[in-house]
Amino acid sequence: MAILEFVLASDVEGVRLLDLSIAVDAPKSSVHGLAKGLVATGYLREDRGRYFLGPAISSLMAAGPTALPALYHHALEQLAEQWNETAMLATMVGNSLVYVHAVESKEFIRAAPVLNVRMSMWPRSAAKCFLAYMDQRRLDDYLRKNHSDPTDAKMVIKELADIRETRIGVNYGGAGGAHIGIASPVLTEDLRVMVAIAMAGPKSRMEERLEDMIQSLRETTEMLSHGGTTQ
Repeated sequence: MAILEFVLASDVEGVRLLDLSIAVDAPKSSVHGLAKGLVATGYLREDRGRYFLGPAISSLMAAGPTALPALYHHALEQLAEQWNETAMLATMVGNSLVYVHAVESKEFIRAAPVLNVRMSMWPRSAAKCFLAYMDQRRLDDYLRKNHSDPTDAKMVIKELADIRETRIGVNYGGAGGAHIGIASPVLTEDLRVMVAIAMAGPKSRMEERLEDMIQSLRETTEMLSHGGTTQ
């Protein structure tokens, strides 16, 4: 999958075997065998020593939108229409955050998330929701790798505890400038988080109505957590 992701990001020019080896940090001999298998099954094609996406990849891409529950799309539409800010559906892939769907604001200046691309976790609001409900051993490993300073780690732990109490993560512009991001987790019965719903927009529009937006977002994810409808 890492090979496919790398080729997808570089598909216009294709990638060499050496490029793949470096990207996935594996010996060329191992990567060559995997690449040959992907070529044989149609997920990649090889042309003059470079690898490109093959025709079979379309079957994976076609599965994406149709696999998205209509309930999530409807919830994003309602939030975006009510507040005229961008609403997003996020998931966690490995130790990265990925936005898988969004309904954007109609405003000229708005949040415009890049979909299906791995992003760093902190300080994104949706990522904080995943971290807040993460298994303790995995969270400890994340903190050790990303927040090694004791003071920083203590601050993160405190914020995650607050999120478990409020079910709301907030990012005051830390990931990209003068914006605010808010997110709330959709919880399973055993308090796991598979997806989170986030909203983002300029501080100038969101600050004065932030508490009302938070309440609306929390009500939406609570209904989704219980398998209900947003109407």
